Amino acid sequence: MTNNKNDKTFEENLDELQKIVDNLQQGEVPLEEAMDQFQKGINLSKILEKTLSEAEKKLTKVMTADGQETTFQLDTKESSEEQ
Repeated sequence: MTNNKNDKTFEENLDELQKIVDNLQQGEVPLEEAMDQFQKGINLSKILEKTLSEAEKKLTKVMTADGQETTFQLDTKESSEEQ
C-alpha cells in the first residue's frame, strides 16, 4: 500500500518512524536535529494513521449475497477479549 505524498509503503514509513524514535531515545542528538526529527516523526505518524484509517474503511465493506455492499460492524469488545 503506497502513500500519495511520498510513494513509500506503509512498512517503509513505519520503519523510518521507528528509526527516528530509536535515535531520539538514545538522547545523543543535538537539540536542533532532535527537533527536526521529532517533526518528521509527527508527520510520518499522521501519514501512517491516515493509511490505517483508509485501510479500515475499505476492510469494513462487505458484499451481501445479492451483491449489495454493506458496512461490516467489527465487534471490538469481542476481538479485544480474544487477545
